[in-house]
Amino acid sequence: MRFPRSRVSVRDLPTGLWLTLTAALLGVVTVATSAPPGAPWEPPATLQETGLYADWATKTVAPGTLLFSPQYPLWSDGATKTRWMRLPKGTFIDARNPDVWRFPVGTRLWKEFRFSRRAETRFIERGPEGWRFAAYAWNADETAATLVGENGLRRCVEIREGVVHAVPSRADCRVCHEAGPVHVLGVTALQLSSARDPNAPHAEPLPEGAVDLDTLVARRLVRGLPASVTATPPRISAPTPLSRAALGYLSANCGGCHTGTGELSSLSFALNYTLNRRADQLAPAMATAVDKPSKFRVPGMPEAINRLCSGHPDASVVVQRMASRNPLVQMPPLGTQLVDEEALALIKRWIAEDLTPSASSTAAGVRQP
Repeated sequence: MRFPRSRVSVRDLPTGLWLTLTAALLGVVTVATSAPPGAPWEPPATLQETGLYADWATKTVAPGTLLFSPQYPLWSDGATKTRWMRLPKGTFIDARNPDVWRFPVGTRLWKEFRFSRRAETRFIERGPEGWRFAAYAWNADETAATLVGENGLRRCVEIREGVVHAVPSRADCRVCHEAGPVHVLGVTALQLSSARDPNAPHAEPLPEGAVDLDTLVARRLVRGLPASVTATPPRISAPTPLSRAALGYLSANCGGCHTGTGELSSLSFALNYTLNRRADQLAPAMATAVDKPSKFRVPGMPEAINRLCSGHPDASVVVQRMASRNPLVQMPPLGTQLVDEEALALIKRWIAEDLTPSASSTAAGVRQP
């Protein structure tokens, strides 16, 4: 008896099943690193126990831990950051959707914050039930980093006179990481592209030994990317370098929550830059923010003002909220106590120079052929 040949592709399978079958075909056995099913997850009591370091005394990072640096860094009151990621042996990231990567269970990421010294290291882990969050505060001589309670730590390290860094609560971590479809904000095809934006606010040179998208694809740690993304390194397409940097900053610092989906979908307001769209489509920020009325009332400003007002930065709600640290007005609402003056100047200049009334009605932000 002959059976008809199936037309179903492996890529048509659900993500979890696709990953499982691929691992099975490769003979991969994944070692569980999480608590048994049903057991509540308890973060390790110290950073040393999370597995980041092979040698705590010398702060030697454990083998298999990948150093990375996003091209559009998240502003955190001027903190210097170092970031690492580790995938369970034999696993990989499913990147069939280039904007929303799917990470295998057991993925771990760390982000170290420094001001005058090491202040904290944030830790997230992909468990069977979803992402888990913890933060560790360093002591003054950097010999220990201990788990911060669920409610965070209000006073950690002085940033400048009168301003003290605060470690967020786990609920705060979830607000940022779970507000939209992208849960790991700095690990995306765009953020890790080798075509790094030299004009990005607070641009970081790629650290020695750090991985980028090309490295991850070559090592088969990222799989499934569409040919349109692998053919050339992904980058923000914009009419000017200024527009590219502005769209990148908004995507990294605001686009985690403002995606046009999820809890904020009723706003129809998206600042995330997407690769997975038609070439003739505007970037989400251009389509949903430029000359679009804002529902938010900024104290002291007229009610009928736009999110981004063409040619008029001071009449733009986005600018007013970036420039404020009033808890009821500021954006982002969490994670910063100081205004990002460099980025604020960039966004103002972008609105004044590139978002002229005529430019806002053209294909600014449309991907070029």
